[in-house]
Amino acid sequence: MSLFSISADSHIVEPGDCYIDRIDPAFRDRSPVGVTDEKLGAVMDVDNGRSRVPLWFLSAAGKPAEYLSMTHYVGWDGLYPGGHDPKARLVEQDRDGVAAEVLYPSIGMLLCNHPDADYKKACFDAYNLWLSEYVSAAPERLIGLGQTALRSVEEGIADLERMSEQGLRGVMIPGFAACWEEGDYDDARWDPFWRACVELGLVPSFHILTSGDDVPGSQWKSRGPKMNSFLGIIRGCQDLIGTFVFGGVFERNPDLKVVCVEADAGWLAHWMRRADHAMVRHHTWLAHGTLSRLPSEYVRDNVYVTFQDDWVAFHTVDLVEHRRLMWASDHPHSDSTFPDSQKLLAEHTAHLAPDVRDDIIWRNCMELYGLKVAVPA
Repeated sequence: MSLFSISADSHIVEPGDCYIDRIDPAFRDRSPVGVTDEKLGAVMDVDNGRSRVPLWFLSAAGKPAEYLSMTHYVGWDGLYPGGHDPKARLVEQDRDGVAAEVLYPSIGMLLCNHPDADYKKACFDAYNLWLSEYVSAAPERLIGLGQTALRSVEEGIADLERMSEQGLRGVMIPGFAACWEEGDYDDARWDPFWRACVELGLVPSFHILTSGDDVPGSQWKSRGPKMNSFLGIIRGCQDLIGTFVFGGVFERNPDLKVVCVEADAGWLAHWMRRADHAMVRHHTWLAHGTLSRLPSEYVRDNVYVTFQDDWVAFHTVDLVEHRRLMWASDHPHSDSTFPDSQKLLAEHTAHLAPDVRDDIIWRNCMELYGLKVAVPA
């Protein structure tokens, strides 16, 4: 028997014309555009070839490890069609036993790290328009999250208002705002933006690989072989949690909920304990915002985390607030549990009480985003 489930983190794989047909004409000559590379097959050229992204690696769910060698050709017809076709996406959801998916970008993740804020803004506006068209095919099962470059607080709020009008359900935020030099996310000047997120019902999310310094091969330098860099990917989300907690963002905005995406969750119990220790033992010499509660209490109330293949997360639910854990399939990316999500969920949740299991694999996500998915009796 399959388990009713909702993926709190899945992905679009932007089609070749996603941006170029909708972007501000001033940036059309630099627009991301799909082309065919003679060695890599289907790729997205970003900013006149500044980056060339193989799309097959973003559409490799369920493929064997040997497929991820980065050395072979995969044409456009070798990608999962659900990455760009909403009708095909519903078929893929049914195949994996998933009732609905919260949808993040793929190319848009990489664009979060682009140095040109104006270019980033133009790309995100184009993507949001395309995504609103995509999710309109089945808004109860395709849950779209928009993007904003955050060149200013005021523009960010205007972006939120536009996303709400477009039928999008949340907002994916870069690890660093385009204007971060004027103050990071814990600066009080951002509070109107966080309040707008709450008032508009658009949950802000931070995805791995969107902070620049958590991207292997960027200015971030990891020690040891390249394999070691894979373990450091979660650091960007951990740093953001600390920024919001220790910076007093949740103290000032108690109704704000944020989601840290695809950074796993098995480490969360230790992080909370370590954060409490830092606050109790070292608050006299480590700078921090004004907090009236222990750091772990803010995490329990205000921070959601998503994970896919994380056995430890399912076995430490009694050490965290399990109502802030959300399972995800990550389809169709290379780390996805698709098409075997049901097998994984059955194995990883066998020890859990049904109500706790259901909270993690669908109910928490449904309540956070106010979804109207029909639940089997």
